[in-house]
Amino acid sequence: MSPTFKFIISIVISLTLAFGVHLIILFNLNFLLFDNLIIPAYLINLFVAIGIYLGLYHFKKKYNDLLGFLYLGGSFIKFVIFFIVFYPSYKLDGEMDSLEFAAFFVPYSISLFLETFWVINFLKK
Repeated sequence: MSPTFKFIISIVISLTLAFGVHLIILFNLNFLLFDNLIIPAYLINLFVAIGIYLGLYHFKKKYNDLLGFLYLGGSFIKFVIFFIVFYPSYKLDGEMDSLEFAAFFVPYSISLFLETFWVINFLKK
């Protein structure tokens, strides 16, 4: 099984499980389940993480010396997406509450961890 396929499987399973746990917590605390752009947050983080990983994996031989900068560029892209797609909605009421923060940054941090782990693995080889 290729490292790319393993990465995709691991991130899909991890974010799906996290999404389920996230919804269970929201349900048990009597909050709205699908508020705060939670579905787009998980999906966008999933697809951007896969895109960044695939890009780095594709360029690992040709631009090996620049992979760190490309990785940082990928993180920058995630923050740009956050500020364009999510931030305006979250700041409509003048503040970002913990539910809004969690809706984006839970999947962001999980995908960031998995990206980092899998990129380190293919760089070691």
